[in-house]
Amino acid sequence: MRLFIILFLSSSFALFSQTFYSVDHSYQSDIKVYVVDHEYQADLLVYKLKNKYEVKGNSGLWYFTEQNYQADFKIYFVDEKYQSDLNVFFVDNKYQAKWKSKSKKQLLF
Repeated sequence: MRLFIILFLSSSFALFSQTFYSVDHSYQSDIKVYVVDHEYQADLLVYKLKNKYEVKGNSGLWYFTEQNYQADFKIYFVDEKYQSDLNVFFVDNKYQAKWKSKSKKQLLF
């Protein structure tokens, strides 16, 4: 019974985690991301985490992995806004991370 609970909890955490790996080519990515210059232009305000254990759901708290197999999503940073699936703005504080465009939220599930 304990083993079942542990397995259930660890799989539930994996469903809601937001770990990313930045790939070198767009064809390798799950999603294409453009970093905008201003907060008001973003679909998502992202805070880059230093520790994986801080990741909480689909709320804009991103942890970048060293290896692609450790990531939930492989992303490619595009050079032009029209090439992107998602526009992000990196914020300085954890509490600022949030979705601004709820319609794009499904991209990271």
